[in-house]
Amino acid sequence: MRYGYWLPVFGGWLRNVEDEGMEASWPYVSKLARRSEELGYDLTLIAELNLNDIKGVDAPSLDAWSTAAALAAVTEKLELMVAVRPTFHNPALLAKQAANIDHISGGRLSLNVVASWWAEEARKYGVQFEQHDDRYARTAEWIELVDRLWKEDHFSFEGRYYKVEDAVLQPKPLSRPRPTIYAGGESEAAKEMIARLCDAYVMHGDPPDKIRRKIADMSARRARYGLPALKFGVAAYVIVRDTEEEAQRELRRITDVRQSAAGYANYQQWLANTRLEQRVSLEDYSVSNRGLRSGLVGTPEQIAERIDAFEAVGVDLLLLQFSPQLEEMERFAETVMRVPRDARAQEERFVTSG
Repeated sequence: MRYGYWLPVFGGWLRNVEDEGMEASWPYVSKLARRSEELGYDLTLIAELNLNDIKGVDAPSLDAWSTAAALAAVTEKLELMVAVRPTFHNPALLAKQAANIDHISGGRLSLNVVASWWAEEARKYGVQFEQHDDRYARTAEWIELVDRLWKEDHFSFEGRYYKVEDAVLQPKPLSRPRPTIYAGGESEAAKEMIARLCDAYVMHGDPPDKIRRKIADMSARRARYGLPALKFGVAAYVIVRDTEEEAQRELRRITDVRQSAAGYANYQQWLANTRLEQRVSLEDYSVSNRGLRSGLVGTPEQIAERIDAFEAVGVDLLLLQFSPQLEEMERFAETVMRVPRDARAQEERFVTSG
C-alpha cells in the first residue's frame, strides 16, 4: 500500500471546526511536505480551487501550481499529484508548465485531472462553466492533447475545443512514458473517459466491499480498450486513537454539523453540479470527499485491519486527510505505517492469550 495525503491548501478539512491549527500558508505546507518524506509518506495531492471550499469563499486558499513548483524544489522523494481543471488551463501551456515542474522535481510530478463543478467560482474568475457531460468531453480532448505534447513534436491538432499548429514542447517530461494521470468521477461519462485515457482511478471514500465492485467495473472497462491495468486510490479521513472510545469521541466532535458554517453553500453547489452514485449525508458534509465512509476510525489495530481489507480488494493508494494534519500524520505513521504486520499480529495474539 502507498500512503498519500491531501495537502491542506484550504487550512483544514473540517467544515464544522473553524480553526484546525493548520493555516493555509507556504511555511506550513512546506514544513509538512518535508516532514512527510521523513515519516515515509509517498505522495501529496495538491487540490486546485481558487476559492476556499472548506472554510468559505472569503477564507484564504493556496494556488496549486505555484505551490507544486515550490515544493518540487524543497522535497526529494515525494510524488506531487497536482489537481488540474481543464476549463481553467490551456492544454499546451499547462503541458509546458507541468513538464518544467517535472524536471525541477526530478520526475516526481503527476496530474489529478478534475472536471470543474463550482459554478460560482467560475463566474468569479471569468471562466466558462459548462454542463456536466460537456465538461468531460472537453476534458477528454484536453488529456489527448497534453499526452501528445509530452510525447511528440511538430504536430497539429484541431478538435472541438482546442487547436494547435506545428506544436513543439521541449524539454519533454522526465517521467516515462509520461507523468501519471489520475482522475475520479462516478458518472458514466467520467468512468469511460478515465478507462480510455488515464492511468489511475481515484475514488471518494467508501467501504472496501463497495470499492471492490468499483474496481471490478473500471478494470472491465479498461480491458475493453486493451490497455494496461489501472491503479486505484481511495480517499479517507483518519482518526487513530489508543481506544475506540477516544476515536468515537473525536468523530462526534468533528461531525457536529452546523448548516450556518461558511462552507455549507459551497457544498450545496458541489451536490448540484456532480453526478454521484449514491446519496450523501450531512455527516459526509463534515469531511470532504466522503472520507469518513472509508472507516479509518479506531485503534491502530482496527485501522490496520481496515487497510488490509482495502489492499485485498485492489487498492494501491490511500489519500488521507488528518486534523491537525502534521500532528495526526505523525501519530498515524508511528502507530500504523511503521508497525510491521507480523509484529501487530503477534501483539494481538499476546493480548488475546493474556
